Amino acid sequence: MGSLGFWRLAQAEPEWVAAVDPDGTEYTAGELLARANRLVHGLRGMGLGKGDAICGLVPNGVEGLVLYLAALQAGWYYTPINWHLTGPEIGYIVADSEAKAFFVHERYAGEGVRAAEEAGLDPRRRFAYGKVEGFRPIAELVADQPDTLPDDRSNGATMHYTSGTTGRPKGVKRALMGIDPDDSAELMTFLLGMFGMTPGTPAGGEPQAHLITSPNYHTAVTQFGGTALQMGHTLVYMDKWTPEDTLRAIEKYEITNTHMVPTHFKRLLSLPEDVRNRYDVSSMKWAIHAAAPCPVPIKQQMLEWWGDCIWEYYAATEGGGTIASPEDWRAHPGTVGNAWPISELLIVDDDGEPLGPNEHGTIYMKMAGVEFEYKGDKEKTEKNRLKDYFTVGDIGYLTEDGFLFLSDRKADMIISGGANIYPAEIENEITMHPKVADVAVFGIPDDEWGEQIKAVVEPAEGAEAGPELAAEILASLEGRLAKMKWPKSIDFIETMPREPNGKLLKRKLRDPFWKDRDVAI
Repeated sequence: MGSLGFWRLAQAEPEWVAAVDPDGTEYTAGELLARANRLVHGLRGMGLGKGDAICGLVPNGVEGLVLYLAALQAGWYYTPINWHLTGPEIGYIVADSEAKAFFVHERYAGEGVRAAEEAGLDPRRRFAYGKVEGFRPIAELVADQPDTLPDDRSNGATMHYTSGTTGRPKGVKRALMGIDPDDSAELMTFLLGMFGMTPGTPAGGEPQAHLITSPNYHTAVTQFGGTALQMGHTLVYMDKWTPEDTLRAIEKYEITNTHMVPTHFKRLLSLPEDVRNRYDVSSMKWAIHAAAPCPVPIKQQMLEWWGDCIWEYYAATEGGGTIASPEDWRAHPGTVGNAWPISELLIVDDDGEPLGPNEHGTIYMKMAGVEFEYKGDKEKTEKNRLKDYFTVGDIGYLTEDGFLFLSDRKADMIISGGANIYPAEIENEITMHPKVADVAVFGIPDDEWGEQIKAVVEPAEGAEAGPELAAEILASLEGRLAKMKWPKSIDFIETMPREPNGKLLKRKLRDPFWKDRDVAI
């Protein structure tokens, strides 16, 4: 095959700066390659073989990147773990993934130790970055190992665990192809190729840099960042996301591509105009976003500010999806795009029967040649399938020319007086109010209507929560939203419960209203 793939690029251009840690430390490709090689030799010495798994509880930065690069060239599965989980939840993943080694950064020592105990993991298989009680320093594992390329290299994969909003999270596991890691990396670049992305300097292209804005345990963050690296793009890591730091990093490192969520856009646009104008963002060519529907006005404002570099896609950890170029989106405002060349979409009703254009139903997808299973859960794998299509429970519709529009998640849909109401539509309108920093809309019990609409609002800085602001927000919906979709009540909250990738933890807000009912929604 060609010249892409980190290991090839690192051998050809060892001095290329391949990654920059949040503290500004730069790492050459040669350094990262040597570290990944030593890790493979060390773990093989402990008996790890192809198809085995390792887990990492590490912050954004090169430690996790080295784990990823080691696994991907040794034929292992690598699971980056969400550091917001509790010890028992982490322990469940370590045990369920059958990890043969567990790596923990001292920042998460408390939960890491609890997790290792919970999983019953052999103390010799616990490794620490920094000081973690009962864990061996990583240096012990790699100290005497050679930095040469290991023999018998074979492609590995990440095995991400889905968020598990219903029941235990499940690992999405794909069969390994048993091919050369660089050839596998080159196949991965198909994903970024769909956005028109080009290779970086070490692969014979122009200088490219990818900004990592969200925690690296998310599938998309790992996929986009990892694939950018395999194309010769420098990875620039952020630890804690702030809007101004993002603009600063884009200017300093001449960032050409990144992966964001609509919450990032909203917060960037909330910066005072003089702050926004202070930074040069003209290097950005592909600001790719996903994970939640983006309100049309927010996307329009981003396009006006950053130009035609805002790309959107819709996909799932399980595979398949759509893509919307800036031109597609301008022609179909609000769309999440049309199907990838290797993907197919299907919209069905509650009986699994296909629906016609512009009819709301459950979205099913499939991706050619890519099979997955939820690790150890054949039942869940099959339950979410319809023939060879799968769903993650989202609702939407397709236009006659094949463009997909999202309505909401099935679990979030409100049924009031027999009508289906999609909270995302209401949230999109309320979020445009200048005094609203964030909003969540959901259904609460109503004896007459079944459910009534409740909004929870995080006021913008300087805005005072209370009945006056609630009335002002409702008044702003006049003429923009049918009265039946207006919230019956608005509560205020200091900080909205969101995962760092922008995903709203709506259950935390909704569940208290339903806890005394026989059926939890």
